[in-house]
Amino acid sequence: MIRKLFLNDKFILGLILLNTIVIFLGGYAVSQYDIFLFSIADNLITSLFIFELLVKLKSIGFKQFFKSNWNKLDFFLIIISIPALITFAFNLSMLDISFLLVFRVLRVFKALRFLKFIPNVNQLVAGIQRALKTSVFVLIGFVTYVFIIGILSFYLFNSSGSEYFKNPMIALYSTFKIFTVEGWFEIPEQIIANYSTISSFFIYLYFIIVVLTGGILGLSLVNSIFVDSMVSDNNDELEKKIDNLDKKVTELLNKITENETRKNIG
Repeated sequence: MIRKLFLNDKFILGLILLNTIVIFLGGYAVSQYDIFLFSIADNLITSLFIFELLVKLKSIGFKQFFKSNWNKLDFFLIIISIPALITFAFNLSMLDISFLLVFRVLRVFKALRFLKFIPNVNQLVAGIQRALKTSVFVLIGFVTYVFIIGILSFYLFNSSGSEYFKNPMIALYSTFKIFTVEGWFEIPEQIIANYSTISSFFIYLYFIIVVLTGGILGLSLVNSIFVDSMVSDNNDELEKKIDNLDKKVTELLNKITENETRKNIG
């Protein structure tokens, strides 16, 4: 009975949803008592996930279990949850060890198990993989352009006193922010405060070019190629159907032509 329960996808989905709710509500816990209760609930569900893993391994076997990529993901997510369980069980949080916080944070990834219950998720994943393979060089080109503009902007405006270009990393982030057409008007407005009217004109012109080439054209190009690659499987299937239909129509027309020729001869 218990074995069938832990092999039931609906029951596991319910546990995943419950665990997600517990993790979410745990963020609102203020008192130590509330935190303790949410920790008990979270680690209890983690224990159930470990038991589920053991049941599946015994039921279908080690090799068969790891043939599925979803099972590999489940295994990984359960394994990274174990340190948090050990930390709680042995009260290791009493020790001043900063890396224990990482173990506590990793438990949120258990919600990723919900993905495999989404209808047609395999087609979605396949589409994303296909889109990434197709658009990888476009993405590399876009990242390179972000890097070039970011470093160029840093050397142009690092002496302006702007917080957006005070070091190369922040300059790269600010450039990407501009490319997403977010804050594109705030950044140049802050920069021109310490420049003359003529310099301000060229600064505005510079950022107009950056927004046009990187934001409107560059990012739009990456998005369009990525989306087109994701739906290309549907287009290929449609093209095959059209080709098959065209063949059948051609065969039908040939038969009609042959029949008319025979009648004329007769």
